[in-house]
Amino acid sequence: KLNQFSFLLLPANEYSLTLPRGPASHGVLGFHSNMLPSNLPCEDRQSSATCLAGRGGVLFGVFDGHAGLACAHAVSQRLFYYIAVAALPLRTLAELERAVEEERAVTPLLEWHKYPQDLSYPDGGVTSFHSLRNYWQERLETEEEEEVTRMTSALVNAFHRLDYDLSVEAQGLSVTSPLRVALSGCTACVVHISNSVLHVANLGDSRAVLGVQEADGSWSAINLTNDHNAQNPEELQRILGAHPAEQRTVVRHDRLLGLLLPFRAFGDVRFKWSAEMLSRVYETRPDVLSAVSEAVRTMPPHYLTPPYLSAEPEITQHCVGPADKFLVLATDGLWELMHRQTVIQLVGDQLTGQTPPAGEEGRVLSVLEDQNTATHLIRHALGDDGYGAVAPNRLAKMLSLPVDLARRYRDDITITIIHLNEI
Repeated sequence: KLNQFSFLLLPANEYSLTLPRGPASHGVLGFHSNMLPSNLPCEDRQSSATCLAGRGGVLFGVFDGHAGLACAHAVSQRLFYYIAVAALPLRTLAELERAVEEERAVTPLLEWHKYPQDLSYPDGGVTSFHSLRNYWQERLETEEEEEVTRMTSALVNAFHRLDYDLSVEAQGLSVTSPLRVALSGCTACVVHISNSVLHVANLGDSRAVLGVQEADGSWSAINLTNDHNAQNPEELQRILGAHPAEQRTVVRHDRLLGLLLPFRAFGDVRFKWSAEMLSRVYETRPDVLSAVSEAVRTMPPHYLTPPYLSAEPEITQHCVGPADKFLVLATDGLWELMHRQTVIQLVGDQLTGQTPPAGEEGRVLSVLEDQNTATHLIRHALGDDGYGAVAPNRLAKMLSLPVDLARRYRDDITITIIHLNEI
């Protein structure tokens, strides 16, 4: 019965899409994705979309929320629009503005690839649109036309601007969600692929790892991101250098101010706003504070020289070659359980039709073979027997843990596997 339960639960949120061949594919064959919650509700989000204007391309993102799901949801819904606006030529933005002024239909910027089970959550649609429009209006007023906006600059500008807008919206007196969004937070790992040029914008501790097939058929795992946490010496030094008088308090127990694991994130204004602003919120908005995670209802300790937290993404550019077969984009829930080489090997073996030798228990899973590579990864991450096979009983136990126990053993896991070249 437990094995049957795992069979039903694992593929519940899986999704796969084959993109059309030709120029519109932008060098992407398709993708597989899946999400397995640990928190209730799940605090991870994922997004994928094709850009319909400007340079085009395909966007993928995974977003790992903390202190609630509000920020991760808002960013997953809004960031791609900001990237599109940041990358568009000014003449295209001028046409967009004229259409809005004249109340004509606006040409869509994105074609979203949403799956039927996509998690929904109410957001402030009107507020979001006004903020986005203000962004393109400011670009029209302050910038001079260039032939091409560099994608690196567009990604950095989009991340900064969305985080700024989340902060500004939260300072209003709205009784809706902006303050909840800004008090919670999320990491983000976003990939843009166009004409076989791949950009990764990373904020936090999700990762993008490239699967490369060597000439002898073996697999190599190439990191395209760095974690922004205390395990990264350069990142730790950046934080200590920015707050030289707080060497003993700014990072405690590997956490920012003893509280937050990632050193870069969207939202989390209680690590960004002035002490005066935070005090005013805590004194005047009990209506919102009562509805947010208990962890964010008080001022952080030793709060002396904000901002402590950055929304500056780290950008990596990579030209996709024939040996680059796929890219694994995943929240830290996967990487806490599996080494990157194991991840790439499992995906590569599945795509080439190879399977590791299995004992008697492992053969039970032959009826549960996954067509979706993201589901395949989650199954191995939770059920690994230590020898490369899946132990059905271990998998079943991991999947049947009650919610209050599950979080102790694993985090939410969200994976998107982008297929780049035929194998």
